[in-house]
Amino acid sequence: MPTDTTSPDPFDAIVDAPFDSALSERYLVYALSTITARSLPDLRDGLKPVHRRLLWAMRQLRLDPGQAYKKSARVVGDVIGKYHPHGDQSVYDAMVRLAQDFSLRYPLVEGQGNFGNIDGDNPAAYRYTEARLTRTAIQLMAGLEDGTVDYHPTYNGEDEEPEIFPGLFPNLIANGSSGIAVGMATNIPSHNVAEIVDATLLLIDNPHAEHAELMQVFHGPDFATGGVVVDSPAAISAAYETGKGAIRLRGRFSIGRGKDGVWEDSGVEKLAGGQWQLVISEIPYQVQKGKLIEQIAQLIADRKLPILEDIRDESDEAIRLVFVPKSRNVDPELLKESLYKLTDLESRFGLNLNVLDAGRTPGVLSLKLVLQEWIKSQIEILIRRSQHRLEKIAARLELVEGFIVAFLNLDRIIAIIRTEDEPKPVIMAEFELTDRQAEAILNMRLRSLRKLEEMELRKEHSDLLAERDELQKLLESPARQRTRLKRDLAALRKDYAEDTLLGRRRTTIAEAAPTREFSMDAMIEKEPVTVILSARGWIRAAKGHEPLDREFKFKEGDGPAFALHAQTTDKLLIAADNGRFYTLGADKLPGARGFGEPLRTMLDIDPEAQVVALLVHKPKAQLLLASNVGRGFAAESDELLAETRKGRGVVTTKPGVKLAVVREIPPEHDHVAVVGENRKLVLFNLEELPVMARGQGVTLQRYKDGGLADATTLRLEDGLSWKMGGETGRTRTESDMRLWKVARGAAGRLPPGGFPRDNKF
Repeated sequence: MPTDTTSPDPFDAIVDAPFDSALSERYLVYALSTITARSLPDLRDGLKPVHRRLLWAMRQLRLDPGQAYKKSARVVGDVIGKYHPHGDQSVYDAMVRLAQDFSLRYPLVEGQGNFGNIDGDNPAAYRYTEARLTRTAIQLMAGLEDGTVDYHPTYNGEDEEPEIFPGLFPNLIANGSSGIAVGMATNIPSHNVAEIVDATLLLIDNPHAEHAELMQVFHGPDFATGGVVVDSPAAISAAYETGKGAIRLRGRFSIGRGKDGVWEDSGVEKLAGGQWQLVISEIPYQVQKGKLIEQIAQLIADRKLPILEDIRDESDEAIRLVFVPKSRNVDPELLKESLYKLTDLESRFGLNLNVLDAGRTPGVLSLKLVLQEWIKSQIEILIRRSQHRLEKIAARLELVEGFIVAFLNLDRIIAIIRTEDEPKPVIMAEFELTDRQAEAILNMRLRSLRKLEEMELRKEHSDLLAERDELQKLLESPARQRTRLKRDLAALRKDYAEDTLLGRRRTTIAEAAPTREFSMDAMIEKEPVTVILSARGWIRAAKGHEPLDREFKFKEGDGPAFALHAQTTDKLLIAADNGRFYTLGADKLPGARGFGEPLRTMLDIDPEAQVVALLVHKPKAQLLLASNVGRGFAAESDELLAETRKGRGVVTTKPGVKLAVVREIPPEHDHVAVVGENRKLVLFNLEELPVMARGQGVTLQRYKDGGLADATTLRLEDGLSWKMGGETGRTRTESDMRLWKVARGAAGRLPPGGFPRDNKF
C-alpha cells in the first residue's frame, strides 16, 4: 500500500517539556475548575453551578409552585442535556438534596414521591419521583427577566444560562452549603432568614457596625433538624468573626412542643410505679437516625452503656426515640451526658465560610464581610433592574406619544392610509414621528380607536413619566438605593417572620452547663456487696452487706482470707507481696452462688506472689506500706490505681524482701507503731514517714535478727489498743505510750504486758 506523504507526522506535534511543569500546569487548571465551577458556592446567590442549572431548567419547564409536578427524569434529562454535562445520578442527588426538608432549612424544590428520609434511606429512582419549584426558589430567581444579571452560552453554545440568580432571598446564609474543592473546602450552616434580614438592615443603616452588634440580632445557626447549640455566645461570635470555628450541636430531649410553641420539658417521661424513660424529639443535623440507633444498640450490646436498658424508635412523621434506663434510680442527667459523650447525639459542625466573591475569587470571610458583599451585589442588581426598566419606559413612552398623536389627528391619519400607497413615510414626515411610532400606529386595531383608549394612553403616559422620574432619582442617590433595599428586605422578612411555620427558629442557642467529668464508672448502679477472697485466691461478691464473721462456703481445702463491705461503684485495691498493686471494679466480680472465680483469671498476678491485702480504694486517702525487712513509706491511694491487668509496681522488692503490711492511715492519726518478730516495739511521729509513689521506703525499725512482724498507725492521745485472747473478746488499751516513743529506725523495747503473742496489732 502506498504511503500518504502529504499527511502530517503525528510526532511533529509532540512538545518536549519537563514532566513536573507539564503536570503542575494541567493540575492547576483542574484545581481552578473544581474550585470555581463545582465545589464552592457563589456569595451572591449561594448556589453551586449544578444547583443553579437545576433550578434554571425547572424554570424553563415552567415548574412553578402553582403548576403540576413533572417527572424528575425530565428535569435531570434537561439539565445534563442542555446545561450540565455530568452524570445523571450526581445531578439527581443534588436535586434530591434541594427537596429534603431535613437537609435544607428552606427547600428550593418541592418533591412528590420518595425523596429519602432522615433514617438514611435512599430516594426512589428519578423515573418514579416528581418535582416542582418552591416559593423560596421563585423568590431566589425573581428578576431574571429584568436585565439584572448577565447570561453566558451553555457548554455547547446552543442555549444560554444566567451567571447568578438575582433574587433577594439570602440563600448563601439561609440554606448554607458544603463542598470539598482542591486544597480548600466550605462548610456553611443554615440560618434563620429573619435574623439574617435584621443583621443586614443593621449593616445598611450603619456600615461601620461592630461584629458584636451584629451578633445581638444574629444569634447563630438554625439547622433544618433543630437541636440545641450548646456553645457559649462568645465562642459562637468568635467563629463568625473569623469565618472558621466548630459549633457543638446536641439532640433535643423533649416529649414535644406545646400549644404555645415552647418545649414542654427536659425529655423525662414519667411512667407508672415511679418508672421513667427519656424521649428525644430532635437529632443533630446530618446525623442519620437509623445509624444513630444502631450505634446506641451496639453500645448496649457491648455493655459500654450499662445504665441504659433499651432504645425504641417510635417515630412517625415526627422523631421520637425512647431510651429506657436500667432502673428508675439512674440519674437522668447522667444518662444524657453519657449519650452525648458516647454517641452522635452530640456532634460538631465545622464552620468554614469559604465562598466565591463577585470576582470568582475564593476566600474565607467573616459574617460582616459576607453581608457587606451581599448588600453590594443586591444594590448592583437594583441599579441594573432600574436601568433596564428605564430602557423599557423609554421604549414604551416613544410608542405612547405616537399613539396620542394618532388620536389627536385620527381623521387625517385614516385619510392618508386610504389614499397613499406608502402611508408610513407620509405619516412620519407630516407628524414628525419615528419609524417605530409610525409602524405601531399602522398596526393598531380598529377597536383601539375609541375615546376611552385615548384617556388610558394619557394616564399611562403620565404614570410612565412619574416612574421614570422616580427611577432617575433612585439611580442618582445611594441613600435612596439603600432605602429601597431596606423596604424590599422588610417585605421579604414578613414571609419568614418568627410567627410563621417556615420562619420559626428550630435550633435553640443555649450554652450547656459545665459537664461533670465523664467516667464509665459513674454509670454503674450503686448497690451494696460483700467481697470474699479465699486463701487460694478465689473471689466473689454477695449482694448486700453480710456479717463479716459469718461462715462462707469454700472449696475443699480452701478457706477464708479477706472479707469486706463495698459498693458496686467502688474500686478494689489488691496488693501482692511482690510489691505490685492491682485494681478491680467491684461490679466486675462474679456472684456468690458458687465459689467465685480465680483472681488470676482477671489479673496478671505472678504465680509466685501471694495476696497480702484487699481493701476498698478511697480517693485522697493514704496507706502505710511496710516490708518484712522493716522498711516502708506512705503512699497516696490514688497513685496505687492500676489501669491494666498487669498492675502497678509500688514497693520495690529484692530477693527475700516482701511487702508485709498494707494499712489505711486515718486522717486523725499522728504516730506510727512498728513491732518486730523479736517482739520489740517502736513508736515514732507520722511526720517522719515520707510519702512516696514508689520505692523501698525508709527504715522503720532496726533488727539484729528476724524482721518486721506488723505495723500500724494511731493517735498518741488514744494510746495503743489490742484484743485480748479468749472468748470474751475484750479490748485492752495502753494509754501512756511515751516509753516506746523514739526516733524512726530505733530497735525499740518490749511491748506492754498482755500484748498479743503473735505480735500483731
